[in-house]
Amino acid sequence: MSGRRAAPPAPADVTAMLRAVIDPELGDNIVDLGMAGEVRVDADGRVTIPVKLTIRGCPLRAQIKKDVESRVAAHPGVTGVTIEWGEMTADERTATMTKARWNARQQAGDTRVPLGARVLAIASGKGGVGKSSVTVNLAAAIAAEGRVVGVLDADIWGFSIPRMLGMSDRLEARRVGDAGKPSIVPNERRVGAGLLKVVSTGMLVEDEGTALMWRGLMLTKAVEQFLNDVHWGDLDYLLIDMPPGTGDVQMGLARMLPRTDLVIVTTPAVSAQKVAIRAADMARRSFLRVAGVIENMSSFTCDHGGEYALFGEGGGAALAAEVGAELLGRIPIERAVAHGGDEGQPVALSGTGAAAVEFRRIARAIIDSTPTTADMGGCSARAEDAIPLTLRR
Repeated sequence: MSGRRAAPPAPADVTAMLRAVIDPELGDNIVDLGMAGEVRVDADGRVTIPVKLTIRGCPLRAQIKKDVESRVAAHPGVTGVTIEWGEMTADERTATMTKARWNARQQAGDTRVPLGARVLAIASGKGGVGKSSVTVNLAAAIAAEGRVVGVLDADIWGFSIPRMLGMSDRLEARRVGDAGKPSIVPNERRVGAGLLKVVSTGMLVEDEGTALMWRGLMLTKAVEQFLNDVHWGDLDYLLIDMPPGTGDVQMGLARMLPRTDLVIVTTPAVSAQKVAIRAADMARRSFLRVAGVIENMSSFTCDHGGEYALFGEGGGAALAAEVGAELLGRIPIERAVAHGGDEGQPVALSGTGAAAVEFRRIARAIIDSTPTTADMGGCSARAEDAIPLTLRR
């Protein structure tokens, strides 16, 4: 049994996986937009997927390729993925653009998280690896680059985001615009030219010491409410601080936001790395992409310059290699990180030590790997130009 390879997926299963690949500019999945053609699956697990772009030179090609390959390759029975690129005919382009415009007018989507926002779930196999600290510092560092960053504290039992960001105000619900019912409005904190928008159950309870006696269904419903009933407004990124492990919240998020990318946090210890693999396995089973691995508490440097691997070494690199993802960075142990969390001032904002520098570098790498509106280069605008005016109405 140990050497037996999993059976290849059926073409219909591959098509279902492709529904999680969103064209960021058109705001829908490539199957419903008519971009994905008839899937072919060979007996040896090789999958061939025809993909038609609205415009041959569309800059989104690289992002779509990356998403298609990562989603499909996550299936254990897939041995390789080949994309056959093509360009839509005038009629196909017209149908696609018409559908995209109709969706924008008529459908709010499954959640109120903007389709243009990159969603990153910060996950771990177990507690105690500094996942919330990583979430807060990455969010702050990305916001400091002038971005609007949502922070969703989905660690319902172990909420700590409000304290780490120094945000103690209670959440409020009010009508926004011409909405028929009130929406939860995130609490906000300016970070330089950027903005943090934060939602946490810690902003609903009386004080930080209140215990939430919630079970699985209630946890999932809470996250669903945060995604559906929060008026997030404009967002460039949404960082979700996940509870440790692979339980109800993780499965619910995969169902509600299939475009989520996972960033897995581990410590250098081999034992922690082995547990963190479970988070990657959950992502694979849910067809989520692992965007990278962050090794936290990688080493400690004393005042005399000596470096000590207090929790072992190599766990982050080993995990990244095993799950086929990038090692985004290694955060050293520094007293300033914990102190900044206790004081509500993330070290990534004003810190000068190695940890602060590394948080900022990772944040910059995340930004650089995210397609921007300029990168999209007006794919849909150029596609619109190719449609006769009489067909645009």
